[in-house]
Amino acid sequence: MSPTSPEPPAGDGPSNPTRFVIARHGETEWSKSGRHTGRTDIPLTDDGRREARHLGELLAGRPFTAVVSSPLQRATETARLAGFGDRVQLDADLREWDYGIYESRTRVDIAADVPGWTVWSKPIVGGESLAAVGARADRVIERLLPLGGDVLVISHGHFLRVLAARWIGGEPLLASHLELWTATISELGWEQDRRVIEIWNAGAKRPA
Repeated sequence: MSPTSPEPPAGDGPSNPTRFVIARHGETEWSKSGRHTGRTDIPLTDDGRREARHLGELLAGRPFTAVVSSPLQRATETARLAGFGDRVQLDADLREWDYGIYESRTRVDIAADVPGWTVWSKPIVGGESLAAVGARADRVIERLLPLGGDVLVISHGHFLRVLAARWIGGEPLLASHLELWTATISELGWEQDRRVIEIWNAGAKRPA
């Protein structure tokens, strides 16, 4: 997939630029243990619910043109506990990567069978290619970019990393360099007429 960017607007930048405020969902049992959680629909832990409420405190009072979420319950529960349950819109393109046969397994466990395995560097057998995840991210950007103002996007770790890479016109593989913890806030915006990452992985304590 080749990077694509919209035609730069005239002047110093968009008059009412669309910015993405992206939030990863709170902790689940599988995210806590490092298990790949793609389409398995599991709930937040008690700590994850506390994290989601904390996200709401961090975002309180901010006006959003729209609030969109993955339909998986760890994302929708985060949206609800953060105070956006009455206005959130679900978007299937915001679901996490489909990990195929690697679903529920940790990277270390998989690498014991496939030396050197990472989700970024090896084929996802029975699942979704990195290019396909990038294409979903492109569709999200295309749909939301005309809205103007801040748009809150609640989704999953790997998908949001790819979304950020595509926002700045990078190949999806660039996302491998963007670590993202649970219940964090990042902001994708503009420097004049260039799309940039303004804030990344903020608002939560570093995992132990």
